[in-house]
Parts: sequence; structure tokens; C-alpha cells
Amino acid sequence: MKNRDAHIIDAAVRLFLRFGVKRTSMNDIAEEAGLSRQTLYKAFANKGAVLQATIRSLADKVVLDIEAGLEKAEGLGARLDLIFKHIVIVHYDFLHSSPNAEDIIAGVNASSQEELEAAARRNIALIERVLEPYSREIGDSGLTVPQYADFIQRTATAAKHAAKSRKHLLALLAALRVSVLKVTGAG
Repeated sequence: MKNRDAHIIDAAVRLFLRFGVKRTSMNDIAEEAGLSRQTLYKAFANKGAVLQATIRSLADKVVLDIEAGLEKAEGLGARLDLIFKHIVIVHYDFLHSSPNAEDIIAGVNASSQEELEAAARRNIALIERVLEPYSREIGDSGLTVPQYADFIQRTATAAKHAAKSRKHLLALLAALRVSVLKVTGAG
């Protein structure tokens, strides 16, 4: 990603958190980034494109953070904790740091939804890698590794949206962690 694009995305994130997606305009983003509107429009055709790039940037960071941590994490429990931290808890905290969390979620349009799905597929691939050593145990449960990885990622993500509080989110993730450890025989 070009430095200019990263600078624009950083500005957009600040505005999306402060005002929400719907109330943030391209003019606001240009001002926040200290750029002319013309320069902003050369980089991104519209606010939807900025939102897509923002989601992609955050998803890239998740993958990098997980991959960096996996090298140090020992055991499946520690690896699950790392995955849940980066695909769920950090984003939960990020969204809930904004008084406009609902507007941010509501501001995700169809093209942005595609970016979220692409991020989910990348997260699923990471979870598959972590689960691969337990493929026999997972198979004994009547599941495939890809199927179980998909279930884990989507269940963890659903918990992020369904949790009544951060404490409730952590309890939901703890229950998911225990179930994964039981299925894999690692716990």
C-alpha cells in the first residue's frame, strides 16, 4: 500500500470512529488527511472504496499479527487465544471505543461485505493451518478441518456481534475454546 493511501485510511478510520461511516464525507476525509479533494479522488473513487480499503488494511493487520504470534504460541489453547484476540477481541474493543459503533456496522455496504468475506476466508485458512495437526481427531468427530475452521471463525465472529458486553464476549470465546480443545483432544 502506498504511503498516501495508508495516510488516507488512517484519516478515514479516525473519522469513522468519531462520526460513523454515513456521516463522514469524502470532503471530511480529505480535510482530515490534509489533502485536496482532487488528490483523494485520485486515490479512491468514492467513500465506498475508502471503506473497502480500510477493511482490507485492518484485515491485513490481523493476518500479520496472528502469523507473528503463532511462532511464539505454544499449544493449541495459546494459538486459539491469539486468533480470538486478533479476529474478535481487538475489533470488538475497536468498534466499542466509538460512540458510533452501530453506524460503522450499518455503513458496511455490499462491496465492503465482500471485503469482510475475503478477510473471513483468510482467517479460516489460518485456523485450518493451526488445526491441521489435529485432523485425525477432528475427522473422528465427523468433521473436516476446513469445515471446522469455518465453524470456529464464523462462531467467534458471531459472538463479537451477539455479546452483551466484553465480559460476555470473553465467556463465549472461552466456551468455544473449550469445545475446540475437546474435539481436538488437545485439552
